[in-house]
Amino acid sequence: MKTDPTATTDEPLVAVDGHDRWMALTRDAYQRLADAFADLGPADWDRPTPCEGWNVRDMGGHIVGAMRSAARFRELASQQREIKARAKKTGENEVDVMTAVQIARTVDLSTDALVREMQALVGPAVEGRARMPGFLRRAAKLDVVIGSIDEKWSLDYLLGCILTRDAWLHRVDLSDSTGVPVALDEHDRAIVGDVAVEWASRHGQDVDLVLTGPAGGRLQVGDGPRIEIDAVEFCRIVSGRASHEHPLLAQEVPF
Repeated sequence: MKTDPTATTDEPLVAVDGHDRWMALTRDAYQRLADAFADLGPADWDRPTPCEGWNVRDMGGHIVGAMRSAARFRELASQQREIKARAKKTGENEVDVMTAVQIARTVDLSTDALVREMQALVGPAVEGRARMPGFLRRAAKLDVVIGSIDEKWSLDYLLGCILTRDAWLHRVDLSDSTGVPVALDEHDRAIVGDVAVEWASRHGQDVDLVLTGPAGGRLQVGDGPRIEIDAVEFCRIVSGRASHEHPLLAQEVPF
């Protein structure tokens, strides 16, 4: 993916503050992703993606399936029943089963129908996530195993942060698959900044992180070593899509 190399190291990298801010970011993330899918040509749908085993069509099916579950509680409950039953029977990881179920449930859609539904679901998916009562979002806990991450998440973390990061990173994946540059701005910097702050919290060491490019900025914790890298490449690395020789960049962050 090609991006503007201009550094923005004077911008502080900060965490996203609160559920309302996440909902504003996720509306943009969904819409930008849906628009990127709408711009695909016929030959693009079979292209491989950075998501192992998926082509662009598979990724689109996952996205629509996830947006359906966010928009409609009945669909969420139906997916969860199928996911848990299959995982119990096969021993598969529930996250892997979830994405497989979402792809399977959209497999009969034409690519035009998939794009139309993705566009139509932007508002309902955001509204479905936003209307969950705060006390329930904070109280409900989920067991999650993704790569090296094995922990409990609050529903608030999943509905606000993770699903927004997921939509954002899939726009990067789509750009990497097609070679079409992605435009980056303050929206992207907000999400990248939250990833950087969580990354620093997870490894717990001093660091001077300088992320370059239009979504970049700086996060300085103590007197640690300086790491300078493109902001989007940083997210590829900590999501597990790429690797880097610096040991602190081996710390994964969930998307």
